[in-house]
Amino acid sequence: MEQIHGTVLHITYYSEENHFAVATIHANKKKICLVGTMPALQVGQTVHCKGTWKNHPKHGPQFEVEHVDIEMPKHAGAIEKFLGSGCAKGIGPGFAAKIVAKFGKDTLDIIEKTPDRLLEIEGLGVKRKDALADAWQAQKTLQDVVIFLHGYGISRTYARRILKVYGNEALKKIQENPYQLAHDIPGIGFAHADSIAKHLGFQDTFPERIQAGIGYVLSELASSGHTCFPIDPFAAKAQDILHVDAELIRLHIGRLFQQGEIELQKLDTEELFIWQKPLFVCESGIGAEIARIKNSKSNIREIAAEKAVTWAEAKLGISFALQQKQALEQMIQEKVCIITGGPGTGKSTITKAMLTIFRTLSKNILLAAPTGRAAKRLAEITKHPASTIHRILQYDFTCGKFKHNRDNPLYHDLIIIDEASMIDTYLMYQFLQALPNHAKVVIIGDANQLPSIGPGNVLKDLIESQKVPTTKLSAIFRQAKGSQIIINAHRINEGQMPQLTQKPGSDFYFFTAKEPEEVRKTIIELITKRIPQQFGFDAKKEIQLLVPMRKGSCGIEALNHELQNALTPIGQGATIFSFRVGDKVMQLRNNYMKDVFNGDIGTVMHINSADQQLIVAMDEKSVTYDATELDELVLAYAVSVHKYQGSECPCIVMPVHTVHFKLLTKNLLYTAVTRGRKLVCLVGTGKALAIAVHNQEVEKRYTGLAHFMRAS
Repeated sequence: MEQIHGTVLHITYYSEENHFAVATIHANKKKICLVGTMPALQVGQTVHCKGTWKNHPKHGPQFEVEHVDIEMPKHAGAIEKFLGSGCAKGIGPGFAAKIVAKFGKDTLDIIEKTPDRLLEIEGLGVKRKDALADAWQAQKTLQDVVIFLHGYGISRTYARRILKVYGNEALKKIQENPYQLAHDIPGIGFAHADSIAKHLGFQDTFPERIQAGIGYVLSELASSGHTCFPIDPFAAKAQDILHVDAELIRLHIGRLFQQGEIELQKLDTEELFIWQKPLFVCESGIGAEIARIKNSKSNIREIAAEKAVTWAEAKLGISFALQQKQALEQMIQEKVCIITGGPGTGKSTITKAMLTIFRTLSKNILLAAPTGRAAKRLAEITKHPASTIHRILQYDFTCGKFKHNRDNPLYHDLIIIDEASMIDTYLMYQFLQALPNHAKVVIIGDANQLPSIGPGNVLKDLIESQKVPTTKLSAIFRQAKGSQIIINAHRINEGQMPQLTQKPGSDFYFFTAKEPEEVRKTIIELITKRIPQQFGFDAKKEIQLLVPMRKGSCGIEALNHELQNALTPIGQGATIFSFRVGDKVMQLRNNYMKDVFNGDIGTVMHINSADQQLIVAMDEKSVTYDATELDELVLAYAVSVHKYQGSECPCIVMPVHTVHFKLLTKNLLYTAVTRGRKLVCLVGTGKALAIAVHNQEVEKRYTGLAHFMRAS
């Protein structure tokens, strides 16, 4: 890397969130444009940068900063620029010039050590003096924190977050108990806090270390889908990380329980389990909320179920199968019920029939789904408005909670929740709290799909509890039997190999490719040439590549890079970081301010290089991202099966190879195949396909919901 140093003359752009900056410095007797992450950057500072030169197509040469050391200004001219840059309220270029004219290069020492001398400046009162002294102290503290954290491998982007939480006491608080960082500062985990603590001389048996480690293990287990965990294996996991005696860990587990930070309770097996407190509240709360709704009277008048089903058959001009009739009668008679089944078993048909019947009884009907794509598909199928659960609950930015809750419930008489296998424990609890006592609730989903990304296995647990009336649809209807996708999905679900005989007009293909490189080449050729040419599908909009793993030559990252170069080659339009105009992208986390959510997919429509902004068309709306928010987006030519759950696409392509053997399971393959509406293409080896079909050992998720349901 090359090195340059100079004085900051002007800051074109600066993000408080991730400290990305575009700035002009004076170095080597010329002006140079810097771009990159530069925390606490201010006009007048001296910067020592390491990085590389890049030639921007519009703005010319720029120095892309990889590392920067920042010094406060030392000479009078730089100090004047620093003070006049707006670092303190009420101090502009005029007062800055007066202060520096009076105190010269000693100005910053005066501000820090004898700030009352600032009152010698004509027109500068106590408020301005205090504001300048406070601003200088905050800036100096920030610099100290940045330097301190840098020594422990912690990104400079966290310095302002720490200062925002701890103020001028930041360094003191970090040094007193670095483990508090893992609790108070998003993004700084236990490992970083532990590294700082060890360098500061904290012992392994420090109480705050052990308690922070217990919280860390619980968080890691939650990210793997567990809502709780058996206490003995949990203590063993904590011991592996903390390297202290197991009895000491158990002692602190007891203390955290007494403090109300965690929950300990026995489940049906009489084995003791441990929970994070919020997850315990959610799991036990789901059982209580469903019991509340079940035991309350409906606003909708009672009707004869058999007669209503017969009427719906005549109205829709179809004849329901026995299982469908049973499901409809259950939906009519019960306050809360579940309908589960695979593709082609008639879930959509009975949803439409249910709406046909109940539209004559109430206008207050709500259709909900976990994702925008699932809600859109539900609306298309039923011809009734549908929305995501997040949008229904309406996030309130003023208090950081949903507007609809137990104190401000929804008003609807009938609520149908689709794609329920995707709903995690947190979201289900929030949604149920917002449902009124009088509501009838129908939960629809495929229990054989992958569980939610978030903790829990809500749909499966509700079914297994046997406390919610459930109809399981299994018969494949005649019109669906012509689809190899549906036939093979059911074969996979039953642990049988799919039918791979290629028939004219088939919608299911298996392409043999033995080596990973051959798999990769076949996938690229299928998506960019063969499928569009033979079936007419748009490579970006109508074909989705689903991949089990992130890394490797057949992983999500490598395939995204290759498909981006093939489908959206560089040079066709503006670029910003790794994104190009025309790119297919996915939102990685919920952003209530932008009304976009984890898993939403869109297309980059415009890039404004000057303002460092990117505009994405997503769910029929335009969403603007600035440079500070681009970590919320990833390329989506290839995505994980989990991320695409609840969505459908005309064509699905998926590698099935032994390089992915750790993740090849029956329900992953089943979920992927059922995402394809018109065409599914698998690429790989028969051995890998057999491994997936016969691997029913889905990683167990420890949950307590079924227990709490039975206890409600």
